[in-house]
Amino acid sequence: MLTIGHPFPEFRSKSCNGVTNDDITEITNASYPGKWKFFLFYPKDFTFVCPTELVEFGKRSRDFADRDVQIIGGSTDNEFSHLAWRQSREDLKTLPYPLIAAQKLAGDLGILCPVENVCLRASFLVDPQGVIQWVNVNNLSVGRSVEEALRVIDGVQSDELCPCNWKKGEATLKV
Repeated sequence: MLTIGHPFPEFRSKSCNGVTNDDITEITNASYPGKWKFFLFYPKDFTFVCPTELVEFGKRSRDFADRDVQIIGGSTDNEFSHLAWRQSREDLKTLPYPLIAAQKLAGDLGILCPVENVCLRASFLVDPQGVIQWVNVNNLSVGRSVEEALRVIDGVQSDELCPCNWKKGEATLKV
């Protein structure tokens, strides 16, 4: 699995950005220039834990945008599965970020579950230069914490030494 300090792999993926066929586009490393990117990989569309994460990250998308971070969701499902899933669930119809078809990218990142051959529940924070700055991977059955993701983004972007449980606005460590 790629980790902190590695360049994020070159990719070109179809994505679903809404609920119509016109909302199918392509995303690459060059999309969202100058922005931090938060990749939110999940196992499968039409499952139980995944929408709880995607919806909650969507509700907090303004908090990510305030930090100059673009959320990009993705799984090994294709863009048409993402489209059908978004169309079928009221809470996913207005999801404010794209869902990419990440079959190749998941393999390049090393985040395919060896048993299920789907994405692990993995998060990658990538800086504007394309370098991975944070990685988090959960078991397939355990959803992520939006608060923890935002806390870590704040810490990484602070360029300071941040102690355990540190939150933005609190004192950092001085050497």
